[in-house]
Amino acid sequence: MPYGGFRPHSHLWWRIALRIHHRAVAEPFMNKKRALIYGVVLAVLAVLVYMQFRQWRNFDWRKFLEHTRDLSWLHVVYATALIYFAYILRAVRWKLFLRPVRPDASLASLISLNMVGFTALALLGRPGELIRPYLIARRMNLSLSSQLAVWTVERIFDIAAFTVMMVAAIFLPGKLRDFAASQPVYGQWLHLAGYLLTAIVLGLFGVAAAINYNGPAIATWIEDRFSHLARNLGHRVAQRIREFASGLNTIHSPASLVMISAVSLLMWCCIAVTYNEVTHAYGSYMQDMGTKVLLLMGSSMVGSMLQLPGVGGGSQLATIEALDKVFHVPSEVAVSCGILLWLVCFMAVIPVGLLLAHRERISLRKVSEESQHEQEIAAS
Repeated sequence: MPYGGFRPHSHLWWRIALRIHHRAVAEPFMNKKRALIYGVVLAVLAVLVYMQFRQWRNFDWRKFLEHTRDLSWLHVVYATALIYFAYILRAVRWKLFLRPVRPDASLASLISLNMVGFTALALLGRPGELIRPYLIARRMNLSLSSQLAVWTVERIFDIAAFTVMMVAAIFLPGKLRDFAASQPVYGQWLHLAGYLLTAIVLGLFGVAAAINYNGPAIATWIEDRFSHLARNLGHRVAQRIREFASGLNTIHSPASLVMISAVSLLMWCCIAVTYNEVTHAYGSYMQDMGTKVLLLMGSSMVGSMLQLPGVGGGSQLATIEALDKVFHVPSEVAVSCGILLWLVCFMAVIPVGLLLAHRERISLRKVSEESQHEQEIAAS
């Protein structure tokens, strides 16, 4: 028998050959595509940085160092502790999502995997985003598609929790409402943002309810309706709807919905207090922020869509711009605070995450490649 005992057309041999060919062809393309995306992001960030510091021609680096050195580090430590507690709450929420299929899932294991996943996101950028659901799927012996569906549902709860906080701060008595009243231009935009966020959340929950009620029929209709527009487009969209429907099955009762909502709201309150503590570390410059930190959170979230691995960029620039233009904080303090917020909220997890990855014998680079490959297989 040729080929050392393998039949050339055997199923196993054919699958191995196809997989080798797929990786040989797809990986260079993905690397080039990723390099192009990072190049564009780097160029945009470079232009933004240039425009920022061109505007601040009188930027005083000595004052920047003084303000950074004179921080109240107790506030920074408290903020870091809160952000770590938020990671624990994320693990608690994922455990609630897993309850219908893995009721005995270890909370300690989920905390570890969540921190490793967010470390990968901080160091690798967007390609590291898949690592968290991939690691949980592998540890719990579940499909990656099921945990990607949970990840999508998680994002909806995140948006909803932030929206509840933002709308409450805009329309109920508090620092942000007072700020909106004192700044009519910003007040109009804040009210518009409140209505827009509410509409988005209601729309997301409406779509989720429709898919939960009749997901298979919606997926079949889309598969038939859009299959002619592009190769496999209808099938891929339908597959994502089916996966999302399976993720919604993790919310198995009204009590589960209430618990997940409460954990999400508590987690985002912790993040808001984290922002408040970091701003308080600068003393009189930002002592009276209160619920106004929600504007910093929102700007940071928008800016984070333009990030470089391990460097960030968009988040810091957006926060600095908000501090400078909206709150009229001195430029040196704004730069220092923007960088510190990024370090506490996005990068502080790295030391513990790397230690946990070492203990679990997880190579971030390897699992990033594996998760990308698994997603490509699921999408094909």
